[in-house]
Amino acid sequence: NHISCYNLTVEEQTALAHLITAGKVPAIDENRAINQFEILQNMAAQHGFEHYEISNFAKAGHYSKHNSSYWKGNSYEGFGPSAHSFNGTSRQWNIANNQLYNTALLKGGTIFEKVNLSVNTQYNEYVMTGLRTMWGVDLNYINTKFGAVYSAHFTTNVLQFLNTSEVIKTENIFTLSAKGKLIADAVAAQLFIV
Repeated sequence: NHISCYNLTVEEQTALAHLITAGKVPAIDENRAINQFEILQNMAAQHGFEHYEISNFAKAGHYSKHNSSYWKGNSYEGFGPSAHSFNGTSRQWNIANNQLYNTALLKGGTIFEKVNLSVNTQYNEYVMTGLRTMWGVDLNYINTKFGAVYSAHFTTNVLQFLNTSEVIKTENIFTLSAKGKLIADAVAAQLFIV
């Protein structure tokens, strides 16, 4: 009922990166990766899967509850070592080391680090995660939550992607087309406020 498929990313200073640099393993062929992604999209659709997030497909009603919460910007609380929490305006993460976490907890010390998110960061995260999903980016939500300056910025900058059919507008909801999903990060970056 659910498929998660992620394109291989070669991280620097990994065994795979060294093998590619040494010529022992071929580098990723971007055209082949695009072709495979297009095959995946078509076959998933033929078998009744909805492409509800860039790397995730599901039969109706079988979306990942856990990950969908992240993509929709819902609040969550994490408990225990390495756990992360998010409340809409800040993120925090607990100490990763079990022993240090337990010691701090027993002594009443701080067990987490916290960062408050600027309004720009909140907007950017909404755009980035919203575009990755079939639920898209809601212009009315941007206007209500972030204000007219943000909705005007989005409206102005999304035009180029509407004109190239990489973004689709349905009423006030903006989603990526199949073509746009190939460049999701580049589209989001053009819509960010820095």
